[in-house]
Amino acid sequence: MRYAAEHKGEIHQKIVKDASRRVRAEGITGAAVSAVMKDSGLTHGGFYKHFGSKDELLTESLGEAFRQIAERLGEAGEHSQSGTAWKAIVKTYLSPEHCDHPECGCPVAALAPELARADKALKAPILEELIKYKSRMLPLMPGRRAADKERAFFAIFSTMIGAIAIARMLPDQAARAKVLANAREFLLRSF
Repeated sequence: MRYAAEHKGEIHQKIVKDASRRVRAEGITGAAVSAVMKDSGLTHGGFYKHFGSKDELLTESLGEAFRQIAERLGEAGEHSQSGTAWKAIVKTYLSPEHCDHPECGCPVAALAPELARADKALKAPILEELIKYKSRMLPLMPGRRAADKERAFFAIFSTMIGAIAIARMLPDQAARAKVLANAREFLLRSF
C-alpha cells in the first residue's frame, strides 16, 4: 500500500523529534539509528528513505532541539511584563523541570562537550542553529543597545548552561536545587 506524500513528511518529522529527544538524553553517540527508528515504530532499514546519513539526522534533530527550547523560553519571556522577559527566561531555564529532563531541554546544556568535539562538517550547521537561537533570545535580553543585549545574552546563557550542567551531575535533589537557586538569584540580581 502506498502512502501519500504528506505521510512521508509526517514520519520524517516524527523521526526527527524522537531523535532530538534521544540525542539530548543519551548524547550524540548514544543515539543509535536503530534505537531512534525503533522509537518511531519503524525498522532500521527505513532510515535511508528519510536521511542520507546519521549526520543528516543529527543536524535535523539538533535543529529541532534548538527550536523547541527557543520556543519554550520565548513563550515564557513573551508572557511576562514588559522589560522582564529575561527574568522569565532565567526562571524557566533554571527550573528543576528543565534540569531533570535533558531530553526536553537545551541541547547546549545537554551536549556542549560533545558538540565541541563534533566533526568539522557538523560544526557549520551547529553554529547556524546557535545563531538562530541567539537571534530569538536577543530581543528579550536586558539592555538598551544591541551590544548590551548581546553581552547580557552571553553572560546569562553561559551561567545558565553551566549551572544546569553542574546540577545534572549531582545525585542529590537538594544539592541540585541549591545550584539552580544560587545561579538564578545571582542572575536576577546582576542585570
